[in-house]
Amino acid sequence: MDNSSEYVSIIKKTLYNAATAQPRIQAIRLYPVCDTDSGHFLILATGWDRNGRIDSVLFHARLVNRQIIIEEDNFEEGLTGTLIAAGIRTEDILTDFQQTVAVQEV
Repeated sequence: MDNSSEYVSIIKKTLYNAATAQPRIQAIRLYPVCDTDSGHFLILATGWDRNGRIDSVLFHARLVNRQIIIEEDNFEEGLTGTLIAAGIRTEDILTDFQQTVAVQEV
């Protein structure tokens, strides 16, 4: 079963919800970036905090071969649980660390 299009929809919705649900304590804005052609999904944080300019990736996932590889997840509680609750199968989510180990074992 090709679940790619369903997964794209779930990831996009999760990222948009996560980006809009964050409180605006400081002058930092969150931007969901979803490139369905390349399979990259990010949340960028830009703005200013007490220490200066912020421009960083809070979340980065890739959709590869109908699996989601979490490259970076800097949310306090992570977005993996949210993705699973939204309908993505647990076995279809890998962290970058899990992918590296799998490649090394081959």
